[in-house]
Order: sequence, then C-alpha cells, then structure tokens
Amino acid sequence: MESSQADINREIEAAAQQSGGPQPKIDYAPYRSSILRHPKQPAHLIDPEAVELWAPAFGHRDVADDEADLTIQHAGTPLGERIVVTGRVLDGDGRPVAGQLVEVWQANAAGRYRHQRDQHPAPHDPNFTGVGRMLTGPDGTYRFQTIKPGPYPWRNHINAWRPAHIHFSIFGTDFTQRLVTQMYFPGDPLFPLDPIYQSITDPKARELLIAQYDHDVTTPEWSTGYRWDIVLTGTHRTPLESDTEEEVK
Repeated sequence: MESSQADINREIEAAAQQSGGPQPKIDYAPYRSSILRHPKQPAHLIDPEAVELWAPAFGHRDVADDEADLTIQHAGTPLGERIVVTGRVLDGDGRPVAGQLVEVWQANAAGRYRHQRDQHPAPHDPNFTGVGRMLTGPDGTYRFQTIKPGPYPWRNHINAWRPAHIHFSIFGTDFTQRLVTQMYFPGDPLFPLDPIYQSITDPKARELLIAQYDHDVTTPEWSTGYRWDIVLTGTHRTPLESDTEEEVK
C-alpha cells in the first residue's frame, strides 16, 4: 500500500528524534528509494593518480564563459523568472578555493527536466536545457544566470512534491574529489514535507542548503539575485548527496 503524505510526515517526525549529524542519512526510511540503494559496504579507497589516467580533465580553455548563462543556449528566451546565483567555494578555514569546476543542472520553470525519464506532465521549454558549468575565480567566486526552477511531483509517496532546487557538482583537484548537493530557495512551503531535504536531521545543517535573496545581486528590470556559499570541509561543511542518482519521478 502506497504511503500518504501524513504517513511520511510521521516518519520524518520520528526520524528527527534520532541524532543524525549534519550530513544526510544514507538509510532514511521516509525517502523510500534510499532503503534499496544506500551503500551497505564501507567506502573503498582508490588511487587518485590511476583514476586520472582515464578520467576526463578540464582547464580554463575547456569551460567557456557563456556556459554560465543557462538563458542563452537556444534561439529564444526561456520562460520563467530570470535569476542570478552567485557565491563562493570555501575550505573549512574560510579560505577561497579557486579553479574548481562547478556544474549545475535543474528543472525548468514548470518543474520538468529535459530528459526521457521525466514523465511529469508539465511542458518542456524548447529554449531551456537546464545545464551549465563554470570555474571559480581567484577568490572562490562562481556566478551563473538561469531561470528559477519550479517544484515537481515524484513517486516517493502519494502527492509527493519536491521543493524547487538546483543541483550542484563541485570537482576538486582530481576527479575522485566530487561533491554533489542541492541548493534551495528561501521560504519554500514544501520543506517540511520533503523527505530528501529532511534526511538531514540537523536543522542548522539543513539551513546551509538554502540560498539567501541578495538585492545587491539583483539587476534592475532584469533578474533577481541569490547568494549561496559552499563550504567543503569543517563544521560548517555543506551537506552533500550520498547518491548521484536522484529521485524517481
């Protein structure tokens, strides 16, 4: 029997009573598919130099400036609220991390991804792919322009909806150093109902995933602005996804 939102809410409330630390719980019952695919074996150390022999590599010449603008990838203008997202990638001591490859992907303004698995009956936007990338500058800053994504349903339980979010991937100095996480928008009413967001049981850690509206980033008569810093290590480390494959829609 498929669970209702009330069932999930009770499970979220029960899980919140158990200390889980600042990172998402990898075996989190309210997030149904995590039960089936969470790691059951300890992490396996690999040789990063060997990986570099066959993994892709990148440099400044490989990442064009216009890849950081998700609104200009097609002939027309995508639908939705135009936004700028910026922030800094920092280490645990607050020092900027320069030259990091930041990749982002997201749903369109109607809450639909541009891939075959997404069967949400919302319209595709022919002028929006929802994928971009950029390198951090000397002060660790990244910045991109996009469309504010919409919330969307998924099949975790009856009437399950995900809060609007943007996926981030951060590559370090080699391809064994990858952080995958999600950035959310302030004031989303779906936060208490979402088992992925709630899989981080520490409320202060969850807040680290929410961008802040920044009027200084807003461009007059053009776009609104959000600021979100990513911390790679330490007590204020940004929570990350344990799985690179997300929810079943």
